[in-house]
Amino acid sequence: MQTQIMLFFQSISSPLLDTVGEFATWFGEQTVFIFITAYLLWCMNKQKGFTIFSTLFISLFTMNALKAIIRQPRPFMVIEQLEGKRLETATGYSFPSGHSTGAASFYSSLAYLQRRRWLSIICAVLILLVGVSRIYLRVHWPLDVFAGITLGIVVTLLLAELFGKLYQNKGLLIGFSYIVGIVSTVAGLILAFLISAHAVDEVAFGDMMKLLALGSGGYIGFAIEESRIHYATDGTFGIKLLRFAIGIIVIVLIQAAKAVLPEHLVFSFLRYALTGAWATVLYPYLGRHVKLGKHGYLFTAEAT
Repeated sequence: MQTQIMLFFQSISSPLLDTVGEFATWFGEQTVFIFITAYLLWCMNKQKGFTIFSTLFISLFTMNALKAIIRQPRPFMVIEQLEGKRLETATGYSFPSGHSTGAASFYSSLAYLQRRRWLSIICAVLILLVGVSRIYLRVHWPLDVFAGITLGIVVTLLLAELFGKLYQNKGLLIGFSYIVGIVSTVAGLILAFLISAHAVDEVAFGDMMKLLALGSGGYIGFAIEESRIHYATDGTFGIKLLRFAIGIIVIVLIQAAKAVLPEHLVFSFLRYALTGAWATVLYPYLGRHVKLGKHGYLFTAEAT
């Protein structure tokens, strides 16, 4: 049955549909997640930013663990006449779909947090589009997509409210963030060295290492920010736009450093850890202490 579905999608393939499929699948990739989460953290509501970061982290951690355990080959590796598209996004094993898991977790969390009917409809459509695009591009089996969407939504239903309440308890938030951040640091670095030494499969654990790196910097950053920085997300539209633009430019530069850094995976770990730390603590700290002339500070202090 799954083979017939995959062959059907290949039979209707066209340059136009390829473009649509590749555009749709982009909404399930890290660039979109990082940009929107950064905007929430810097310009809207830190609690919502923490919640969506955490539900996505748990969803993707579970997904990567399942990939490493099950190790299902991708459709284009099994069906000889099948031609996969956008293969640079097919970095791990097939089950469950990482794009579908991420999209389902991220957009269902966003809909839950914002609670606007029009946004919920858009989020539901994006989840479906990402899932269908992965099948159309022949990089995932239908069951991979179904499992990924189910996983992402279930994590949101189980944990989004819990993470929101956790954020409101300062002591628990700091303790939780330090623990997850430190464990992610140790586990991620161990994986980086094991993969580099060819002791474990990079296909199975490469994406997990990057996720742990992001969690390392992100969660330690949450803990430090909550205990020492206390920035506010308010400001004029112009200040928020400038704040977001500067922050995103730095994230892009951090990721672009891949071109000049040594190829050892430890440097990949450091890039992702620095991305997480920049978003949650380094940028707010600098923004509270660096004045931009008449515009004042990029970040102000929370009201006490």
